[in-house]
Amino acid sequence: MAGFYEDIGGPLSRGQLISMTVWLNEQAGIPLSQVRPETVNGDVQLGQEIYERECSECHGAKGEGGTGTALGNQAMLSMTTDTFLRHAIASGRQDTEMPAFADKLTPEEINGITAFLRSRATGWDVQKPVLRKPPAVEDYVINPEGDPPEFTLKDGLYVMSADLYKAMQEKRRMVILDTRVMSLWQLSHIEGAVPLPYYYDYGNVGALADDLPKNGTWIVTYCECPRAAAESVNKRLVDLGFENTAVLWEGAFGWVGLGYPVSHGDTTVAEKHSIEYR
Repeated sequence: MAGFYEDIGGPLSRGQLISMTVWLNEQAGIPLSQVRPETVNGDVQLGQEIYERECSECHGAKGEGGTGTALGNQAMLSMTTDTFLRHAIASGRQDTEMPAFADKLTPEEINGITAFLRSRATGWDVQKPVLRKPPAVEDYVINPEGDPPEFTLKDGLYVMSADLYKAMQEKRRMVILDTRVMSLWQLSHIEGAVPLPYYYDYGNVGALADDLPKNGTWIVTYCECPRAAAESVNKRLVDLGFENTAVLWEGAFGWVGLGYPVSHGDTTVAEKHSIEYR
């Protein structure tokens, strides 16, 4: 599950996420009064001691995650109310390995853990990733002076990772599109890939698709799952008149699993870049 919050490269604002959460809550038929966003007061030092003893084995000594959720996630903590944090600690999480601590810890201790987690919202030795700028329009085509690749497509649509990697090594001319949620492109992507998320509006004048070459240059799309989003984007591009399009058969997960390289995002704090398409 990718992050959709705009602060980590996703397409949704805080207000949109809250609205969607309220809608999902209504669909589930759970009264909002059960999770009112109230501040939980607790002893942070006590909470840290309890966390290290009871929680760090699953969630990591510094909230980096393990068998449990990565709690050292600033975006997650900024979007999660004290009430929900306390509820999750006390009652556990259904269909997960997160146990209920209501019968093991006192209310004071649970409040302490809640307060401790809230105190980590501004940092927990986990650096906030930088939002990188997508490639400029003039850089969409990889190896613009190279020869086109000679792909043999599976079922007339799919290119295999080995063939794509070979074409990249041979400096072949093509465009690679990452159709996943933008936050996943920020995390890591095939070198040179241009982010064109599946939810992007391709029909608007000035859309990124208008900047892609329509001269027969090969365009390869990929996603994570491994092909659903990439196939959707591929179909839209074909409908817009693009030729020589292909979908990566194994997807991003398969690409990495086969040992092919990816470009990783930055992990140091720096100025946040806005993500804009012409």
